[in-house]
Amino acid sequence: VQLQASGGGLVQAGGSLRLSCVVSGGTFGIGTVGWFRQAPGKEREPVASIPWRGGIGHYVDSMKDRFAISRDNARNTVALQMNSLKSEDTAVYYCAADPRRRVGIWPPSAYDHWGQGTLVTVSS
Repeated sequence: VQLQASGGGLVQAGGSLRLSCVVSGGTFGIGTVGWFRQAPGKEREPVASIPWRGGIGHYVDSMKDRFAISRDNARNTVALQMNSLKSEDTAVYYCAADPRRRVGIWPPSAYDHWGQGTLVTVSS
């Protein structure tokens, strides 16, 4: 399984960005796709996740009112819409895949396959 994240960039506080994660190579074995982020000097943390086939997205509480995760199985893509961005959202954002179908938010260690990350910089 390969994952390719894109869509990061520089945005002003209060703005929006839409990240995209394209999944390829053995998508039949995917149960869950998640988005994570890692700010400079901090540990990687979960943002949101969604089952690969059916089901709703799940969010870290602090982001659920501003972020939305969605899935397009026809395009093998999972998107993360980020609104009302804050300077503390600055981080490298990663998508990851897990063969197990999971409900809720799980730590990075639960995921087997990772994309390369895309940098989001929010200027204040």
